[in-house]
Amino acid sequence: MSKTVKRDARRDPRWDSRTTAHVGSGNELGSGSPGRGGSQPPAAPPGEEKPKKRHRIFWWFFVAIQAAFIVWLILGGLEAQGGSCEGLPPQECQDAKDVGTTIGVGLIIGLWAAVDIIVGGTYAVYRLTRRRR
Repeated sequence: MSKTVKRDARRDPRWDSRTTAHVGSGNELGSGSPGRGGSQPPAAPPGEEKPKKRHRIFWWFFVAIQAAFIVWLILGGLEAQGGSCEGLPPQECQDAKDVGTTIGVGLIIGLWAAVDIIVGGTYAVYRLTRRRR
């Protein structure tokens, strides 16, 4: 049975000798300790550490940046409706507000794109330096 598992492991890289169950090795399904209710994950061979859980800090940082820009964009668009235009006819006042809102929203979107490119490039460089060789 072990030869079959090893032969399959060579064909399919997802199967690893650390994760395959061998008959009689104690790694079969349902062979966990009594009272624990189930199987235990296979133990890592001596000298190898268990893979660490990824915390995805960058992901949450990126999502926070996106949320901040969305809030800023909405508030910038809504705030443009306020203000006074003393001495201007109502149509010119509204046109001036619309032009100002368009310029402001355009600047926010441009800054948003620039920040995303900078953060993405920084993350790419970070991943390249942390890559295993």
